[in-house]
Amino acid sequence: MILRTLKRRRIRVPKFNLVLRTYASGIKRQRSSNKVFSSADEVIKDIKDGSRLLVGGFGLCGIPEYLIQALKKHGAKDLTVVSNNCGTDKFGLGILLQSKQIKRMISSYVGENPLFESQYLDGTLELELVPQGTLAEKIRAGGAGIPAFYTKTGVGTVIQQGGFPVKHNADGSTAIASDPRPVAIFDGETYVMEKAIKGDFSLVKAWKADKSGNLVFRLTARNFNPMMAAASKITIAEVEEIVENGELKPDEIHLPGIYVHRIFKGPNYSEKPIEKRVYSDSTETEKDINEKHTRIVKRVALEFEDGMYCNLGIGIPTLSSNYVPKGVKIDLQSENGLLGIGPFPKKGEEDADLINAGKQTVTTIPGSSIFSSADSFAMIRGGHIDLTILGAMEVTPSGDLANWIIPGQKVKGPGGAMDLCAFGGRVIITMEHTTKKGNPKIIEKCTLPLTGQGCVDRIITELAVFDVNKKARKLTLVEIVEGKTVEDIQKVTGVPFDVSPSLKKIQYSE
Repeated sequence: MILRTLKRRRIRVPKFNLVLRTYASGIKRQRSSNKVFSSADEVIKDIKDGSRLLVGGFGLCGIPEYLIQALKKHGAKDLTVVSNNCGTDKFGLGILLQSKQIKRMISSYVGENPLFESQYLDGTLELELVPQGTLAEKIRAGGAGIPAFYTKTGVGTVIQQGGFPVKHNADGSTAIASDPRPVAIFDGETYVMEKAIKGDFSLVKAWKADKSGNLVFRLTARNFNPMMAAASKITIAEVEEIVENGELKPDEIHLPGIYVHRIFKGPNYSEKPIEKRVYSDSTETEKDINEKHTRIVKRVALEFEDGMYCNLGIGIPTLSSNYVPKGVKIDLQSENGLLGIGPFPKKGEEDADLINAGKQTVTTIPGSSIFSSADSFAMIRGGHIDLTILGAMEVTPSGDLANWIIPGQKVKGPGGAMDLCAFGGRVIITMEHTTKKGNPKIIEKCTLPLTGQGCVDRIITELAVFDVNKKARKLTLVEIVEGKTVEDIQKVTGVPFDVSPSLKKIQYSE
């Protein structure tokens, strides 16, 4: 019955021989009551060529910077590194790309690291791209002894179908392709199976540790660190302060010492790296906003309703929070572990340990809470987010979305978008109506790899607002910009659409 249903839905059912890889090598866990080491060089000296490393951090926030520097000096090569991203080209894990010590990255986001992108595209580096929430859960499952789990994230995309390049040949062809995921149906919905991730060594960063290895993280520097720490044979924690046992209250400890085998105190954290400094008291937040984007963000702000929990994607969606209507209070959720995002800080008040999912400096507000990346995506997968607003490269009348890669040219990675498309409540797309060349972005079928299948509920551009009827695979024009006709909109839209009998002019929040 399940196989017949999957075939009717045109979902390819792979023949799958389940072989779960655990640890990369014969590393054995070693227990000792003395967990404190004097130097980074000493604490990582037994990391061997070919090891699988799980490395905490999000962007440059919460990364074990001194352990990474020591690893470069140590020279271990052919490493498989599991981390949400790979720092920048000059800091964090990016320095191991420079020295070509990394053979394979398992990540969710390439982002603005040109070295990461170029090494993947030219075949120097192998890359397994994993949706961010799936990555967090794969690591959490590895530490919890769960060999695999099912999720809706990635259904109908290359994540489920396989065949995506893990490694390129010099001519750009595929040398190694990703495997298809097994699928199953639960309560009438299709899910893909994801295997857990374990490592040989975990390198994590914490704020404080006691001598038993109990860890306390600071602000959003927690991110992936707790899950990473639990999922390897040997966990090495770089910390800013080591205190005596008993100085940390039991109920303030974020990670119990059972997961931590070695502790090293970094020498200096007075100047922590910040990837994107953004301030509330400057023109920094406005410099890239053109007239089209301003109209879009002011219109999408009218989608906010009092009491909503919302997730805003990078770029145009994030800017809409500047125009929340008076009398409306919303809580913004960030995938890196923050609920209740405050405004950008004033210059001089930025904190390297407090960023949003776009790596921008932010603040908290009364009522904010901070948690791990795994807890963040549990909120999303559990259906607790009311509204998700994302950008797009392509959208279709059936609600399909593509926004994370242009094969062979531009690789950003799925980040958290695939998880949000599958579970993030009502999904609204904000984008310019056409490409820079004037080609429609609303088209009959996506030509780029999908982010989500049948996930979009509404499309907002500088010219129009469309509602998406996913079952009927039709768009309905419900709002139109002042000065344009329905015929004008049709000329720049790649598909026919219905017109609402109550069509109105676009209104804006101020």
